[in-house]
Amino acid sequence: MAASRTEAAFRRIVRLAAALGLEEVAEGTTYNDAPALRVRDRPFASIREPGIMVLHCPLETKDLLLEMAPDIYFQTPHFHGWPGLMVRLDAIGDAELSLRLEDAWRFKAPRRLAARRPPRAAP
Repeated sequence: MAASRTEAAFRRIVRLAAALGLEEVAEGTTYNDAPALRVRDRPFASIREPGIMVLHCPLETKDLLLEMAPDIYFQTPHFHGWPGLMVRLDAIGDAELSLRLEDAWRFKAPRRLAARRPPRAAP
């Protein structure tokens, strides 16, 4: 059951990343064999456990999101001071998760690759 929930969660982030048209994204794993999305071999989103994912982001963004939406975003002691944010997948909609995936991609993509992507339009 846990494997199928993990697979379903990973398929969700793969689908959202594809819909965004993020360049040079590949499916892979993290150092501990967790399913991950990578940009030029740099992981930017991974499934930590069923229902929980990790997104890479700048520490300022992490702090802001933790404060704004603690029902969605959290961290464990392992992640304190590290540019990664844990996400409750059951609590986040596709629209917001897509924004976070794009931000994580921009954070981990090489500068020239990220610069080729037009900025998001303001809401």
